[in-house]
Amino acid sequence: MEKKDTVNLPHNAYTPLADGEKYMPFVPASESPHEITPRSVLWGVVMTVIFTAAAAYLGLKIGQVFEAAIPIAILSVGLAGLYARKSTILENVIIQSIGAASGVIVAGAIFTIPALYILGLEADFIKIFLASLFGGCLGILFLIPLRRYFCKEQHGLLPFPEATATTEVLVTGESLSEQARVLLVAALVGGIYDFLIATFGLWREVISTRVFPLGAMIADKARIVVKINAGAAVLGLGYIVGLKYAAIICAGSFVSWLVLIPAIWYFGQHVDITLLPSEIPLSQMDAEAIFGSYVRHIGIGGIACAGVIGIIKSSKVIVQAFSLGFKEILGKKSDSGSTTERTDTDLPMSLVVVMIFVCMIAILVFFRGSVVENWKFAIAALLITGVIAFLFTTVAARAIAIVGVNPVSGMTLMTLIISSVILVKLGLSGTAGMVSALIIGTVVCTALSMSGGFVTDLKIGYWIGSTPFNQERYKFLGTFVAALTVGGVMLLLHNVYGFVQTPEHPAPLAAPQANAMAAVLNVLFQTSHVPWGLYGAGIFMALTMELIGIAPLAFALGMYLPIELNTPILCGGIIAHIVSTRSKDAELNKSRKEKGTLVASGFIAGGAIMGVVSALLALAFGDTLHTGIGEGIYGEGLSVVFYACLCYYLYRYSKNA
Repeated sequence: MEKKDTVNLPHNAYTPLADGEKYMPFVPASESPHEITPRSVLWGVVMTVIFTAAAAYLGLKIGQVFEAAIPIAILSVGLAGLYARKSTILENVIIQSIGAASGVIVAGAIFTIPALYILGLEADFIKIFLASLFGGCLGILFLIPLRRYFCKEQHGLLPFPEATATTEVLVTGESLSEQARVLLVAALVGGIYDFLIATFGLWREVISTRVFPLGAMIADKARIVVKINAGAAVLGLGYIVGLKYAAIICAGSFVSWLVLIPAIWYFGQHVDITLLPSEIPLSQMDAEAIFGSYVRHIGIGGIACAGVIGIIKSSKVIVQAFSLGFKEILGKKSDSGSTTERTDTDLPMSLVVVMIFVCMIAILVFFRGSVVENWKFAIAALLITGVIAFLFTTVAARAIAIVGVNPVSGMTLMTLIISSVILVKLGLSGTAGMVSALIIGTVVCTALSMSGGFVTDLKIGYWIGSTPFNQERYKFLGTFVAALTVGGVMLLLHNVYGFVQTPEHPAPLAAPQANAMAAVLNVLFQTSHVPWGLYGAGIFMALTMELIGIAPLAFALGMYLPIELNTPILCGGIIAHIVSTRSKDAELNKSRKEKGTLVASGFIAGGAIMGVVSALLALAFGDTLHTGIGEGIYGEGLSVVFYACLCYYLYRYSKNA
């Protein structure tokens, strides 16, 4: 491979292509540098084991599930210099792709498996391992037919914020150029900024309108609250997302927090009754409680509807892909098989179709042998798993492509509700029903988490020039290793710490997501109460957005995610818009926007790395490093000042292109 004079991605990497224009990746299809080598596979497996164990422990201990893609990309760039032959960028992509299976498998397991123990049930190694493995494989297989659609056909139309940041890390790591320096400086600034908040608490991470006396009064009297996360990583995410999607996401959030929450409070503030699914009287709820108990369910309904809309829109792609697979199985020749470029070569669709079928049969046998007592329940569980995983695959992939956040908890909650209702109607109730619902939830949750994470890997490979065929087949290896590791780690943590307070485990792991899922199952199997009306409202909200030409998934994500995660995305999007439109010189605007993308990627990378460091320090030292300064009377005031400085830094540094 010839040494490049520049370490920039092609000029049209992030912009829509004109008619007849083609994107040429960083490593062209005509070149074939080292990609699958013993070092790339070995380091990928090592990263998978390390980050699976770390992510599982941190997620269950403090509820923080970190994305492993960026830290692994940074480590792979650093490891490249340890060899006489420096690792190629494609080897680093493989390391990142295999290793990134860790975070997505962990996210699927820790949301559901500990709930079994919390409910007084048991989960053995085989259940955890197979549920994680089958879910991960389904996520990969359902996404492969959609790779060209998301990565190629939607080129420049979807921002892919996490993939952008990871790609910039890998590309700038190829040399000590000016671009690498910009990324490194921004990573230091963003990393140190987030580290000082998370570790030492020198100022507050979340700024609320309650900081002002008038804002506090409005929050108390009308339940109107606006918040913003003052972290560097989320601001960088917003810059890459851009103003268009940031505005839609924030619009959904404003409808939730500035319209629905105050409206619910207005009609219920004098009613001292408890409305399910909440266990607290409405008159005693603050804005956050109203959001969590009622409004968030509207967002979940919107996300589900947006998934169905996405399936309908991409149905042509899906039908074509599976039709090709069946034609290949039947021995009919494909017109494009022999002319496909290296950078556009997937696993044969015939093999994908066969693997989906085999995976489904294996899941059916697993359900019948380890989860339910007869074939009727096993078939029902399989149909629930397959249909929901298939429908929500596009939701997870599109959510990651738009905002870099996978609403997997909401989709898992919907899965638990649907599976519980169906299983109860079929006659499966009690502890057996709870176990079945949670194992189904684990498979689906892992599949959706994997599809969201894997679309990031494939987009990174598309920009850089990896071979999708290699990424796809070695992703199964990462999934297998991560499933093995998470099964062992989960049992170890249960035996050492526990998830429920007992004399043997006086200080159990928090497992906040699993506790929430256990609470939902208790309600479902004891009262069979499901807030269908709230889900229906979300469905009609999503349909309305589609009819008026607004992306329904982005809007529903805004309704579902806490407002403090959406407002900084809008701040970043506004900065990106200003940076890219201030000059009358189109080339200068483009140069400024690209430099800002590097700075934003640095913020995300620095925040990701220091987030892991802060979490490890919290485990080692507890709260002893936390100064409490940010919790004082001036804490939010300091946040306002420092966040304004951070926004100005992003704007000014980007503008000096």
